[in-house]
Amino acid sequence: MAVLTFTDRGIYCPAGDFHIDPWRPVDRALITHGHADHARPGHRAYLATQAAAPVIRHRLGDINLDTIRFGEMRRIGAANVSFHPAGHIPGSAQIRVEAGGEVWVVSGDYKTDADGLSEPFEPVRCHSFITECTFGLPVFSWRPAGEIAAEMNAWWSANAAAGKASILGAYSLGKAQRLLSLVDASIGPILTHGAVEATNAILRRQGYALPDTVAVTPETKAKDHPGALIVAPPAALGSAWARRFGDASTGFASGWMQLRGVRRRRATDRGFVISDHADWNGLLGAIRDTGAENIYVTHGYTDIFARHLNESGWSAQVVPTEFGGEDDETESAA
Repeated sequence: MAVLTFTDRGIYCPAGDFHIDPWRPVDRALITHGHADHARPGHRAYLATQAAAPVIRHRLGDINLDTIRFGEMRRIGAANVSFHPAGHIPGSAQIRVEAGGEVWVVSGDYKTDADGLSEPFEPVRCHSFITECTFGLPVFSWRPAGEIAAEMNAWWSANAAAGKASILGAYSLGKAQRLLSLVDASIGPILTHGAVEATNAILRRQGYALPDTVAVTPETKAKDHPGALIVAPPAALGSAWARRFGDASTGFASGWMQLRGVRRRRATDRGFVISDHADWNGLLGAIRDTGAENIYVTHGYTDIFARHLNESGWSAQVVPTEFGGEDDETESAA
């Protein structure tokens, strides 16, 4: 029997009788990270890393959540389980499952380049690797984060000099905090949407280093914060919430900004190509480092990526899941 199987509820371990990031209610769910497509409500019991637990509780409410340290081995039924850094967002994990002498690893979402905020990605040796491939095309090749930071800071500085606010769209968990760690806080005040600020507060209490920010409230007036950078969920761009800042320039940060058509559809003044997912070379490097014989490819450019792997000597197959890629999270503009 395989260590992990693919069911209509999600990735299942028969030896341990648990699911990993299930998309329908189950008795026991092991959760890689807190994004909405991986951490869903309705399960009887949850297990996640200590680092991911506070934000998962914030998002899912009063759930039965047990925690585990990175690298700690836990026996569940007839399976040994451990969580290892995925480098995607703070607290995110790959999950290693060993049963009957065979090791499988579920990547969750991951990136291989350290961002100075998330726990750096850790390669885990295994026989079978279930990998995401959100950006599984050669066109996706990320430039150094320092170059993107310089672009964002130059855009913010120019807007401030012109008397404009700068509104930067980014998802409230992970991407927003990564951008805050990259911008130059000496340029001006940094304001945040309530959804971003709530996540900031959780991560600050955990010890993650973030610059000072000011939460936007109904009383916030643009004239009191000249030249500000405002970080908000994408849904807030172009909304009544954003219009309070008057003459403002808008930007959006995502790996999808590498594609001209996506930049055009976003209809923002600037697009910054920065992602919390591995690019083409990052995916291939991670797979090589696992030493895995069998690769299971989920969400993204699955068919193209699996074909490339098979032509390159791996045994790869596509596995349908209900996970999304970057920026599939739905957030309110409230």
